[in-house]
Amino acid sequence: MTTDTDYHDVLHHACSYTFHHGDPNDRWFLAGDAALSEVHANHIHEGLHLAKHTLLSRVLAAKPGAERDDIYRPEVMRTIEEEIDSFNDALRELNLKIHDTSEIKFKETFAHDTLTEFMEAQGFEVTRKFKSEVSSDETPQFMTTAWRAAWTNQNGTGAKRVLGVNSEMDALPIPRGEVNHGCGHNLIAIAGVAVALGVKKALKVHGLSGTVVLLGTPAEEGGHGKIRLIEAGAYKEMDACVMCHPGSGPKHEVIAGTDLAIQALRVTYKGKPAHAALAPWEGINAQDAVIQAYNAISMLRQQLKPDLRVHGVIHYDKQPLAVNVIPDHMEMIWDIRAPSKPDLDDLRRRVVACFEGAATATGCTATIICKTPLMNLNQSDVMAQDVFNTVRHRYGMSASIPDQPGAFSTDFGNVTYEMPAIHMGYSIPTPDAQSTNHTVGFIKACATQEAHDETIKVSKAIALTGFRVLDDDQFFGQASAAFKQTKT
Repeated sequence: MTTDTDYHDVLHHACSYTFHHGDPNDRWFLAGDAALSEVHANHIHEGLHLAKHTLLSRVLAAKPGAERDDIYRPEVMRTIEEEIDSFNDALRELNLKIHDTSEIKFKETFAHDTLTEFMEAQGFEVTRKFKSEVSSDETPQFMTTAWRAAWTNQNGTGAKRVLGVNSEMDALPIPRGEVNHGCGHNLIAIAGVAVALGVKKALKVHGLSGTVVLLGTPAEEGGHGKIRLIEAGAYKEMDACVMCHPGSGPKHEVIAGTDLAIQALRVTYKGKPAHAALAPWEGINAQDAVIQAYNAISMLRQQLKPDLRVHGVIHYDKQPLAVNVIPDHMEMIWDIRAPSKPDLDDLRRRVVACFEGAATATGCTATIICKTPLMNLNQSDVMAQDVFNTVRHRYGMSASIPDQPGAFSTDFGNVTYEMPAIHMGYSIPTPDAQSTNHTVGFIKACATQEAHDETIKVSKAIALTGFRVLDDDQFFGQASAAFKQTKT
């Protein structure tokens, strides 16, 4: 049994390390000669980690009434923490394997095989190449790297709800000519695994009926993998869904922000070729159409609100165009972004009008294809506030909802219009202030021990909220009612 003497010894141990050496997590920027040596930093970190967890897990758990009751069911939180901590080394190994074997969208075969093998070993029912039989009009026609890992407790009590969890896996083509994890999907992958493991253990130990389903979701970076899974029915079984995403930012910060809805537009102009000197009047110039449309959109920007974005490129043939031939075929691809579906619909109407006006002015025909949009994040405030409460009281992290939407987009936004869902952002240390997501500096940041540790903390908090969705009828009812009001 832990005594008061043990309590004071452990507290002294923690204070001594902090006073003499400082918290190694204060090194929020990773680069520079001033950083502590790796060996020394690890020594400090291990000491603080030992002190913190001994203090929380042994001393407070042994003192009736001493643990804070600010969070939902602290005894469940302990179960989740102990389970995830028991897998910490294995999760770190998975993290680095996926980081060091970076794979581009729809080609995440190593991540698929590695993660499914791991989940199967932990007793989950695993479906490899999930929904790969479902055809799509997009490229590739069949998606072969999605997967599903599910575990159900049928022996407990409760409403038998289903919690969904997402693990992303794909990397980015950065720097040019390479593929690397410049957006932290290696961390998102193991966060999903950690949440699923924690919820499974909590269901079993605390006698609650329910199911946790972890989806491995390919191609977030430009492939709209989750939209394809939605269309294939992969999310229909879920009552709520959770995930998290790392980024740069203030130390130990968790946010539940929204982002910009995005839609890709492709316009193809067809004209009529002619000799540019002998008979230019016989031609219909497709290049004039793309230039006219480009300039029209450039002028449109003056009348756009600051939170709207329009950006596009002209696609030329692989071979240089002949200067003495009127171009008869040209194409442009544009992305439009807006903070809400109504704003996106209005922006699309105005941009398409620019495309059509250019066709009319030049005599070309225009074929316009509007891709399925990525919706803005429709965060469940009920669920997000519960995560905030846990990270504040359990881990001393700051938590907030940003005033403005982030200038990014994700296919998880569409999931948040299917059910109550959260996409929790959290900060990791970076080499410098310029090393944000999708930069070379962020690649290094995503492999650090500090980033892993932040991911594990956030995963524990999300797991508790996920468990609460399955356990607390009133809480789930509040999240569902709020979702119905906001989804439109």
